[in-house]
Amino acid sequence: MAKWQKSTLKLAKDHAWEAKPGYQIVVLDRGAVRFDVPLGWVLAPGEGAIEVRDRPQPDDNCLLQVTVLSVPAGLEPGALPLEGLLAAALEGGEQEVLDRGLIESATRPGLELAWRETRYVDPEERREARSRTCLARGAGIHVLFTLSFWPEEAARCDEVWDEVLRSLRLGDYREATTGRRVRRTGGESLN
Repeated sequence: MAKWQKSTLKLAKDHAWEAKPGYQIVVLDRGAVRFDVPLGWVLAPGEGAIEVRDRPQPDDNCLLQVTVLSVPAGLEPGALPLEGLLAAALEGGEQEVLDRGLIESATRPGLELAWRETRYVDPEERREARSRTCLARGAGIHVLFTLSFWPEEAARCDEVWDEVLRSLRLGDYREATTGRRVRRTGGESLN
């Protein structure tokens, strides 16, 4: 697993960070990925992904896993259809799939998204669970989100999912304490 580092910084009084009321901002890899989750959700490293939970384990009911993906050298960022990549990523697996929804997609300036909902049997709890998986790309970055939840949490998770996708930004590098944009060159941020 990649090296994990969590930092807590004091924001400048005149900072430019903004989130919807009741939400907090998550920034990964110095701005490669940015999205919002409800206040109080807990962020921690997972196996191959960053995990954001509605409550600390084992009392959690919703889990958002986020993986920033590397694009192989020489591959054009938009060379492969996003829907096909998502379908391939969701094939196989060890869980018993009850139903897979249709793949939905959207584009925004500089961002493409494709997502699908899956109903499956949770192997540990032996009951129905759901997940929504989104593959997004933009600014030369690919990110995979999977939101897993129990059916009784669907209404709450609909809201969370919509806000994660609405607030998603890729390659939007900002200075941590002020929230002001910076240019990224050679792996370093410049003011």
